[in-house]
Amino acid sequence: MWDYTDEVKEHFFNPRNVGEIENPDAVGEVGSMACGDALKLMLSIDGDGKITDVKYQTFGCGSAIAAASALSEMIMGKTVDEAEKITNNDIADFLGGLPEQKMHCSVLGREALEAALNNYRTGADPDQKEKGTVVCTCFGITEKEIRRVVTEDNLHTVEQVTNYCKAGGGCQGCHPDIEAIIEDVHGVKVSENGKLRMEEEPPPAKKPLTNIQKIQMIQQTLDQQVRPALQADGGDVELIDVDGNNVTVSFRGMCAQCNLAEFTLSDVVQAKLREFVSEELTVQEQV
Repeated sequence: MWDYTDEVKEHFFNPRNVGEIENPDAVGEVGSMACGDALKLMLSIDGDGKITDVKYQTFGCGSAIAAASALSEMIMGKTVDEAEKITNNDIADFLGGLPEQKMHCSVLGREALEAALNNYRTGADPDQKEKGTVVCTCFGITEKEIRRVVTEDNLHTVEQVTNYCKAGGGCQGCHPDIEAIIEDVHGVKVSENGKLRMEEEPPPAKKPLTNIQKIQMIQQTLDQQVRPALQADGGDVELIDVDGNNVTVSFRGMCAQCNLAEFTLSDVVQAKLREFVSEELTVQEQV
């Protein structure tokens, strides 16, 4: 699907500084296993404000692991003031670049670092999420978070916003709100499909997936992006059938008895399959 640099592969297969620090001076926790990516960053900081040790635990795709590993190397030995200047683009550049669809992994790293430094300076909860009006209810992304990535990363389409912070990657009901934020930040009108209204060559059409490719990608996404989070809570999901763009699954274990199964079906399973396979997929539970 995507081309990864040698640096990304190296940090994925041989991640640095994985683990825990006993009694860390700073902790930052961001993301959610239910949404697919989570990162806990721990720092030891000496009396001069120098970061002397870095450890982390992460759950997510290969790019999320590589970004966390890269960040740990980038901030090791730096002062707190030096570390806070690191941006998500610095993390991506350190890895030789990330696919646009995976830039949210570098943003996750930057957010974890900011949360850890805020915890160090103020004693705030390490997993305290920035308050604000939630725009994307599927992934809990606020207007402030969307405005930040649009501004800092010069984003101009809904698709780019989804790539950088996942907002809009689920039910897509928030797309009009994201378009309005982009328009407000840049003062540029956005069309109904989330693209800038400007004269430019349309991108080449993507080659449609074969049925076998689609089924393989759906199974791979369920195995890598959905099942680990469900299994952590005693549940599971099984692929039953794929008919065109209609996917049928069955919940197992605790998920089969959970009152939130409908939420999990649409906001986790369907959202992940639309993100990693096709936006046209619709998921239903076997009756």
